[in-house]
Amino acid sequence: MKEFQRTIKKPFTLSGVGVHTGISANLTVRPAQGNHGYVFKRVDLENEPTIKADVDFVTDVSRGTTLTQNGAKVMTVEHLLAALIGSEIDNVLIELDGPEVPILDGSSRMFVDAIVDSGIELQNEFPRESFRLNKIIAFRDEARNVELVAMPADDYQLSVMIDYNSEVLGPQHATVDHINDFRKEIAEARTFCFLHEIEHLVDSNLIRGGSLDNALVIVDHKIEDSQLRKLAQFFQKDDIEVEEGYLNNVELRYRNEPARHKLLDIVGDLALIGVPLKAKIIATRPGHAANIEFARKIKAHIKEQKNMKHIPQYDPNQPPLMDTRMIARSLPHKYPFLLVDKVIELSENHVVGVKNVTFNEAFFQGHFPGNPVMPGVLQIEAMAQTGGILVLHTVSDPENWDTYFLKIDNARFKNKVVPGDTLVMKLELLSPIRRGLCEMRGTVYVGNKVVTEADLVAKIIRKENV
Repeated sequence: MKEFQRTIKKPFTLSGVGVHTGISANLTVRPAQGNHGYVFKRVDLENEPTIKADVDFVTDVSRGTTLTQNGAKVMTVEHLLAALIGSEIDNVLIELDGPEVPILDGSSRMFVDAIVDSGIELQNEFPRESFRLNKIIAFRDEARNVELVAMPADDYQLSVMIDYNSEVLGPQHATVDHINDFRKEIAEARTFCFLHEIEHLVDSNLIRGGSLDNALVIVDHKIEDSQLRKLAQFFQKDDIEVEEGYLNNVELRYRNEPARHKLLDIVGDLALIGVPLKAKIIATRPGHAANIEFARKIKAHIKEQKNMKHIPQYDPNQPPLMDTRMIARSLPHKYPFLLVDKVIELSENHVVGVKNVTFNEAFFQGHFPGNPVMPGVLQIEAMAQTGGILVLHTVSDPENWDTYFLKIDNARFKNKVVPGDTLVMKLELLSPIRRGLCEMRGTVYVGNKVVTEADLVAKIIRKENV
């Protein structure tokens, strides 16, 4: 079933302080057109610079994820992005009048509730193209004992395991079998930290907006009354208590709330890949730094796979559309100058030919005989012959026409061709064929590697004795 992109029906606004800066900000999420993605706009700054939610623009992962672009930054984006992914929203404009997304209650719940209240609008002119992994991708940080693995799957599934050697917290596990379960199973999980981390965070000028209303504080060691009084002053509370390992007698929303929040963070950080995923993510002791490096690896793989979509796939087990004998009947070229062995694709706009390069080629006897390399001019000639088949395809009697090579532009030789290589030559029309004149873009591949490319012009002329 074909899926379409989605946005929200109407804008919504949420306000609050940033957990690290302590600065109050208003955040307004607005509908956006198809293929827009997630874009932040700092409306408090001159010229209202925009920041794309993309892993390429991550500049800091200190207890949260920060994006910087166009001279502006936005901090702690992960909870909002997780809510958008969990609600399967593809396109929004996020206006912010401060440097940090409000922490609210430390979870994604209020963002998700606002999205639900706004309503969801299908963008029927824009297909939703999820990316399904075709191999396992892994990231490991041995020093921190962190591991993240992505495996091919039909849905977006996540599983997280955490173990901080804490008697209070203990090992925990959280999972969602489909991203549709995010609202029910994950969205309410609040951020957390250990008591021993608070002093470091304060010294690092972080959590200036942190409070016991927007974070779980896990007490993993014995604490004196004097320390409790100091914490009460920091959190602006009359008094602080410790019960069941958490400050201020906090009632957990889930039995394994910390593990679920780590899963929430992964969803938010992996949103920066920029496309909906179909993969199973398994993470052990994840954190923002690892999540972002993992996201970069997945994005690089997606880019590689998208580039490969343009590479014609040659399967020698499949019968060709034209074999060597058929090609020889069409082209005027003959041995030893026929440089196309097979045609495996042919349409009105493109052709794909194959040339098997062997050590027995006549030109290897004199062209670098001690280090045989196929001459670049012959690679161009092989492309031109393949393109000749494309233009001859427009006439009913190709054997009665000759093809002439008129022009080469933008020729580049990127990798050498040696005996044993199989050239796959793709020629695509740059403009419609008129009066036998054909302008083509040619690319030669060996495997997934581009070896030669050029723009070619050829023309067919009817033989005079016909």
